Amino acid sequence: MNKIQTFLLSLFLLVMGASNSFAAEILNDNLVDTTLKDKNLQKPPVNKHYNYASTRRIPIRLAIIADIKSEKDITEGQTVVFRALNDIWHNRQPILKKDDLVQAKVETIIKSGMNGIPASIIFGDFKFDNIESSRVLDEYEKFGQDRSLWVYPMKWALTILPPSGSLTNFIKGGHAKLKTNEVIELYYYPDWN
Repeated sequence: MNKIQTFLLSLFLLVMGASNSFAAEILNDNLVDTTLKDKNLQKPPVNKHYNYASTRRIPIRLAIIADIKSEKDITEGQTVVFRALNDIWHNRQPILKKDDLVQAKVETIIKSGMNGIPASIIFGDFKFDNIESSRVLDEYEKFGQDRSLWVYPMKWALTILPPSGSLTNFIKGGHAKLKTNEVIELYYYPDWN
């Protein structure tokens, strides 16, 4: 590039950067101002002094207390209740007793998709009475049946017959179900700060 083009390009980028910074200061979000005006919002806890070097972990086995038949039965943000399946001890002190109730939130629901993509439900924000949340890896994801493993090969096999391969697009994945007899495992790291 010659000097004039370089000068014009740098001038253009400078003007665009300055206009974006001014626009960000003036812009108000009316939706946030109207819907969250009267709500008390809390910042999530931030662990600034951490040490995650220890890999020693204690499994926490949980089961849900009521069946979830599909991802349509629940909503995001809903609280679900699990029960502990065994006692958890650390340094000869009980941390979690068998049949203690543990609350969790449904963080994300992903509906089943075309081509056999399964639905999934992500549970998080597990609340334990005697365990700090910073010492537990507390996220669990439940998937439905993954039908894409046989849909995609069938799609490619049917491409020699022109419209039939695209008909496999309408095969949907399985629903995410969680029954009371299914065991989920979270991990408690007692040495983490």
